[in-house]
Formats: sequence, C-alpha cells, structure tokens
Amino acid sequence: MQRLKTRVQFQAVMAGSTVSRTAHFALHRLNLESGPEAEGSQALFAVRTEPWVGALLPKRWAKRAVTRNAIKRQIYAVSQSVEPTLPAAAHVVRLRAGFDRSQFVSATSDALKQAVRGELQELFSRATK
Repeated sequence: MQRLKTRVQFQAVMAGSTVSRTAHFALHRLNLESGPEAEGSQALFAVRTEPWVGALLPKRWAKRAVTRNAIKRQIYAVSQSVEPTLPAAAHVVRLRAGFDRSQFVSATSDALKQAVRGELQELFSRATK
C-alpha cells in the first residue's frame, strides 16, 4: 500500500467521488485503472496496481495535534488491514466532524481509539460492497 504525499495527489483524489460516509468520516476514491481522470493521474501515481491511501484531518475538527496524529495512525492501521479488499485506486479518508471532547477527554484514550477504529472499519466495509 502506498501513501499519498503531495498536495496535487490529494487534490486529484478529492476531485473524485465520495464512496462512503459515516458520522465522522468520508472516503473519497479516484480510480487509477480507467476513466478520463485516470489519464491525467498517470504521472501522479507511479504504481497503479495497488491501493493508495491518504488522511485529511482539518484542524477545524481535531484541534490538538495529538488527536490528529492518533486518528491518522488508526486510519493507516485499518487501511493496512483491509488492503486485500481495496481496489487499485487512490483513497482519501477525510474527517468531516469532530469527536466530542467532553466524551473523549484524552486524545490517547482507549475509548477514542476504539470509536475511531470501529467507525473506520464500517467506512471501509461500506466502500468495498
């Protein structure tokens, strides 16, 4: 599995379609195999036979860096575990709503990690159906 690194890669994927949503996350996908946008993405994505994954976490929804980093680690761990079921496409997991700080006081709490992991697993399972 490859990771998205450049701004241009993220912009190309965000211009693609949203394939699934949960309460806090949205999954955007850009197919690398066919379609008009795939022609322009050839230079952006050198390896086109495996999935690409990126995480987009705005400060608006996760103000503390420790929270953003903890959620990113969960995104990459869950995407690594579901890699065999993902198509050869570029994916961006976008945080679209914040987690309630009164319910999850600590960014490294087990409750937050379990909530994020469960929601990400649901997000990817919806996208592969």
